[in-house]
Amino acid sequence: MIKRSMRIRVWGMCSLMGAMMAAWVGLAASAQAQDFPSRPVKIVVPQTPGGASDALARIVGQKLSEKWQQPVVVENRPGAGGNVGMEFVAQAPADGYTLLMSYVGSHAINASLYKKLPFDPERDFAPVATLATLPFVLVAKPDAPFKTVRELVEQGRRQSLTFGSAGNGSVNHLLGVMFNAATGTKLEHIPYRGAAPAMQDLMSGQISLVFTSLPSVAGSIRNGSLRGIAVTSAQRSNTFAQIPTIAEAGFKDFDVSPWFGLFAPAKTPAAVVRRMNLDIQEVLKNREVIEKFQAQGADPLITQPPEFAAILKSDLAKWSEVVKASGAQID
Repeated sequence: MIKRSMRIRVWGMCSLMGAMMAAWVGLAASAQAQDFPSRPVKIVVPQTPGGASDALARIVGQKLSEKWQQPVVVENRPGAGGNVGMEFVAQAPADGYTLLMSYVGSHAINASLYKKLPFDPERDFAPVATLATLPFVLVAKPDAPFKTVRELVEQGRRQSLTFGSAGNGSVNHLLGVMFNAATGTKLEHIPYRGAAPAMQDLMSGQISLVFTSLPSVAGSIRNGSLRGIAVTSAQRSNTFAQIPTIAEAGFKDFDVSPWFGLFAPAKTPAAVVRRMNLDIQEVLKNREVIEKFQAQGADPLITQPPEFAAILKSDLAKWSEVVKASGAQID
């Protein structure tokens, strides 16, 4: 009986110590969140400067710097379709001071495209906040023999047309695969080593079409050197309302509007993640930020971390099917 009583007391002491430890950890995490950030924060963009990820990261980073009264530094670490920068962040200290600017291409598509990744897109990252959705646009030269999706489909069913992409398995490649499946066309894919050479060949007439992000061709559409045939989202862009959607041409289920967002390394304290999420939500409601996003053709997207995690999980499954249909694979 005495031994049993001693066991109960020991168990009770252990439980009390465990509760005290959990409370201490919780208080420490809360204090860490209140003090965050106490030094510069780095946002790693795993693509080259000048693209949509880079532009959105710099817009948000500037406003966060003003709010936090700490420098927010954007660092480009391109390579291997975004995997170089992603691996760097996955291995960074989980303290909130190194963030990843990611998007559906590198975070959801690469998981199916590459046979082996040095990280897990879900397990090794903590979703912090979505920033925006940004439709892609199908562009051609102004003198192309088609001006609408319907005219393109009719011609694409009669003869061979080509579309360029930033490489096998890239978003603009997979959009072409989805377009062929939806419309019954057989557009021939021409992969390039990056979006820039694909655009150069489009301008010189070597290829017929390119699916690309709106920010990358906004100036060319405005000055008339490129024609926007259609956007890939279900709704027209607020910035380029004159460009119709693919769905409007009768392909009602066509809706691709890639998200962009920030991740932290896994095991970043939940209180720090919540603090960042709330601050980013506030930034995304700022009128100046909204206007700068819309100038890029982007629309702010506000979510909580659990919602962002659900979006990622859904897109991992969705794009896995598209990659499989494309036959694209990278060792």
